[in-house]
Order: sequence, then C-alpha cells, then structure tokens
Amino acid sequence: MDRQAAQSSGPRRCVELKHAEALRLLGSISLGRIVFTLHTLPTIRPVNHLLDQGDIIIRTDAGSALAVHAEENDGRGVVVAYQADAIDPHSHLGWSVIATGYAHLITSRNELDRYRQLLHPWVDQTKDCAIRIHPEELTGIRLISPPFTGA
Repeated sequence: MDRQAAQSSGPRRCVELKHAEALRLLGSISLGRIVFTLHTLPTIRPVNHLLDQGDIIIRTDAGSALAVHAEENDGRGVVVAYQADAIDPHSHLGWSVIATGYAHLITSRNELDRYRQLLHPWVDQTKDCAIRIHPEELTGIRLISPPFTGA
C-alpha cells in the first residue's frame, strides 16, 4: 500500500490492549519515553529500557534530575509515566503502551551489576545508576485499519 492510499483509507480504529498484551509489547522493544516533573513542569526524556519481571528498568547518571528525584521522598520514589510505541509512519498502524507508577533508585550492588550487563546505554555517557519503575497502571492501544466497506 502506498503512502497516499494508507492516508486516505480513513481513520484508524483504536482497540484497547489487555494487560498481558500491553506488557508483552512493552517488552518487545527497547526504546521509550519517561515523563516526570522537573521544577513543577512535565519533562520527557527518551531512554532505552528492559522489562524485568513486569518492572521497567532504565539506566541514568547519578546527577540526573530523575535520579535525584527518585532518591528523594523518604524512599517513596517519584511518580512517573513511561510510554513506548511502535507506529508505522506511513500506514499509521501500530500500538502504544503507557505505564504509570513510582520510580525507585536501585541501590543493591548485585542488581546494579546485573543491569549493567543487560542494559547498555545508547549514548556515550556514564550511566552509573539504575531506576526501577513498577507499573501501578498499565494501559495500551492498538491502531488497526478500519473495516473495508467496499466501493
């Protein structure tokens, strides 16, 4: 299907994903966006991640705003949203998943060493911290083609 045909075939249908499917799709890719508050305003950062027993793990540097906020609040962590998707730019079909929960700094040396082995930053910077996001809420949608109505 060419780009013009894809764009003119009508609006996409939006289907809600079940929890298990949203989790599976989130684990199938490694790039997402973390949303947190910085100076009372929402801030978004692209990051790579891995999924470990339903938790989202990302790496960051110790001085990052996210690491500092995750360490604050008497160990309660910081509220974040995490969004990942795979949407074709031509057909506009695909999926999007959003996880909302608390981000906590991982302090266990064994866990840090393990995540350093498993998760490699995409940028040429030291990422000596790891953050765990346990999704309190996980939602997702799949964008699918509208049914063919004939001509």
